[in-house]
Amino acid sequence: MGIIKRDVSAKSGRSAVTIIAQGNHFKGDTQVSGKMHVDGLFEGSVDSSEDISIGRHGCVRGRIKARNVTVSGVLEGELICDQLHIERGGQVRATVYSDNLSIDPQGCFVGERRLQVTPQLEYHPEEAVREHSGSIDYSLIDSLPDRITLS
Repeated sequence: MGIIKRDVSAKSGRSAVTIIAQGNHFKGDTQVSGKMHVDGLFEGSVDSSEDISIGRHGCVRGRIKARNVTVSGVLEGELICDQLHIERGGQVRATVYSDNLSIDPQGCFVGERRLQVTPQLEYHPEEAVREHSGSIDYSLIDSLPDRITLS
C-alpha cells in the first residue's frame, strides 16, 4: 500500500508552483513552467511564463523574466515583466523593463525603469542641422525611457 499512485500522470490541467522555502539556497539558471515563490535565497536567472513572487524572507539576486512579479522581500539585478508590484517592506534594486509598476507605501525601488518596447533612436546629423535652423522637435524627449529613483 502506498500513497503515490503509479497510474496518475504528472501533467495535470493545473499550473505547477515551484517553491524555494526559507532557509534554502538555490544557485544557477532555471526555467520554470508555472508559478514560482521564493522565501529563501535564489542567485542566478529564472525564466517563467507565469508569475513569480518573492516573500518577506526571500532574496533574489540575478535576472528574472516573468509575466507578473510581486516583491515583499529583496530583488537585486535585472527584471523583465509585464507588471511589477512592490509590497510594503519590499525592496527592488534593479533595472526593470516593465509596462506597469506599482509601489505600496513603505516599499522601496532604487534603479532604472524602462518600458519593455524601447524605441530605437537614430541620430542623423543632417536632420539635426535642419531642425536647429527652424523649430525644435520636442517629440524625441517624449520617446526617451523613464528613469525613476524612489526610496
